[in-house]
Amino acid sequence: MSSFKTLKSFFIKHKWKYILGVLWLILVDIIQLIVPQILRKLTNLLESGLLTRQDLLKYSSYIIITGLGIGIGRYFWRIYINGTSRFLEYYLRNKLFKHLQALSTNYFNNHKTGDLMAHATNDINAVRMALGPGVVMITDAVFMTISAVIMMFHTANARLTILALFPLPFLAIMVGKFGKLIHLRFKDVQDSFSNLTDKVQENFAGIRVVKSFVQEEKEIEKFTKSNQHNFKMNIRLIKVWGIFHPLIQFISSLSFLVVIWYGGMLVIKREISLGDFIAFNSYLGLMVWPMIAIGQVINVLQRGAASMERLNDIFNEKPDIYDNNTLNVSHIDGKVEFKNLSFKYPGSENYAIRNIDVNIEKGRTLAIIGRTGSGKTTLVNLLLRLFNTSEEKILVDGIDINKIPLKILRENIGYVSQDSFLFSNTIKENIAFAFEDTISDEEIINAAKAAELYDNVMEFPDKFDTMLGERGVTLSGGQKQRTAIARSIIKKPSILILDDSLSAVDTQTEEKILNSLKDIMNTCTTILIAHRISTIKNADEIIVLDDGNIVERGTHEELIEIKGIYNDIYEKQLLEEKLNNQ
Repeated sequence: MSSFKTLKSFFIKHKWKYILGVLWLILVDIIQLIVPQILRKLTNLLESGLLTRQDLLKYSSYIIITGLGIGIGRYFWRIYINGTSRFLEYYLRNKLFKHLQALSTNYFNNHKTGDLMAHATNDINAVRMALGPGVVMITDAVFMTISAVIMMFHTANARLTILALFPLPFLAIMVGKFGKLIHLRFKDVQDSFSNLTDKVQENFAGIRVVKSFVQEEKEIEKFTKSNQHNFKMNIRLIKVWGIFHPLIQFISSLSFLVVIWYGGMLVIKREISLGDFIAFNSYLGLMVWPMIAIGQVINVLQRGAASMERLNDIFNEKPDIYDNNTLNVSHIDGKVEFKNLSFKYPGSENYAIRNIDVNIEKGRTLAIIGRTGSGKTTLVNLLLRLFNTSEEKILVDGIDINKIPLKILRENIGYVSQDSFLFSNTIKENIAFAFEDTISDEEIINAAKAAELYDNVMEFPDKFDTMLGERGVTLSGGQKQRTAIARSIIKKPSILILDDSLSAVDTQTEEKILNSLKDIMNTCTTILIAHRISTIKNADEIIVLDDGNIVERGTHEELIEIKGIYNDIYEKQLLEEKLNNQ
């Protein structure tokens, strides 16, 4: 199973747990092999009329002792094998989460959340089953089959043993053919489950949109369709498994039929004793489980291998953005330069931005305005290194951002995105997200005041300990934006980026926030992206983007005089404001 090679380091570290578990399992199997010999001797004594009460007590005590031994052994192999497989599940889930955290933003643009959740649940569980119960079944299947066959040869004659084992080659052929089919069909099952999970996650995340557009019935139909596909894939697998299991039992029953007929004849002819016949049947009975286990272990291992392949596809993904030949930079002062910067998104033939030349000194504010899709957010995403850029195209403090360690770059940038994402924690924890326990309550309060959030928070019964719902649903749009601003400025960043992050507040609150942020903005480099002129009119420089190009630049007054795009936007917004005030 080459797909499990990814777990080589785990196996090396925990090899002794697996070895001890297998040894305990083999010990249990050996004890089980002793029981038919006890029954054999007891039956032979009974048949010959030599059984005494003392013999009965002695052999009964042997059976009790073997039962205790089997119970103790089973406890320990479950602790070592199944316990280690549970730790493997823990290890794999941590490894998957850590790897996903390391992948670049673009990976999540192309992979759905529901699918990734299915990997972390169903797939990891299937791997655990393969490397826990699967190890138990394969050990039992191999050791018990070989040992039982040896004991059968020892207990009865070779002809009876060979006849009893005659169906086994057919079993091996059947296992090989069914195993491949199970592997392929289980992979389809996992893919369909991922699809279903993604559909559910997306629907619940957008439940307010669904309800506001009265699309509940339509969404139920879409879910039913995905659920039906998942059901069909599972039925396809069950049909194969449903045939596979009974066939193994049928083959096992053929062996019993042969033994009862031919073994019975040997007892009648006195070629073997009744005790030998009972012991032989007991050993054959012990072989039934390994025969069934062969079928189950193929199913479990194939499922595990299919899931491990899906996980390996993620582990083989490499982040697009990573540190390479970085300089020893520990702090950023804040000067930003875009030097003739052009950029295309991966897979796109069109430029998102072209020939951008801008210098922003520390303590200065650059404002960016333009129509939707003009490249405003792309510009700041490149500054954050969410996508790769050519060397010497973006400089921070005169250093190419590709040479600045990612951690240092992003730690020194306070970014408030258009989508003010909040976590399902308290307001306090959301504001202090960039810190663990190193931030004081006073600093959290000051950040909230600077973002004009403090008064709103104090109106809540639990104040800063108010729990937010999923994605901050407890708060209004404006409150979410102000919480995100507080979360950003509490970092005391060298570069502050506000990407249309005041759109959900009214103009009066917007003015208050900008006034509160003046002291902070004077100590760092600020990039303001907005659609409202009122947000950016006091910036040191304003650039107007259109189709990825800078088409106008200057101060508010200079751009008004140009009578271009900026002036058109300004006049339209003035008109809207007059109409709203009437």
